[in-house]
Amino acid sequence: MRLLIFVLLAVLLLFQYDFWFGKNGYFDYKDTAAEIAARKEENTKLSQRNQVIAAEIRDLKDGVEAIQERARLQYELVKPNETFYRIVKENR
Repeated sequence: MRLLIFVLLAVLLLFQYDFWFGKNGYFDYKDTAAEIAARKEENTKLSQRNQVIAAEIRDLKDGVEAIQERARLQYELVKPNETFYRIVKENR
């Protein structure tokens, strides 16, 4: 009878070992869940960045104002007979 109890206890411990430390066990599950959460956060940031870029592309394709604004700010271009003022805050 004792032998049967020891065998059953050994089988139970073997299953518990597989559950906690085996392939696809509890600790692997936790590591994978943490990695999935990190990837989802990264994907959210990249998706927001892509939306901003898509909106900018749409503005550049459809609107003349966006092209003029970009030309003024990046290349300091102005139209003929136009005075352009840029107000810059002083760093303190």
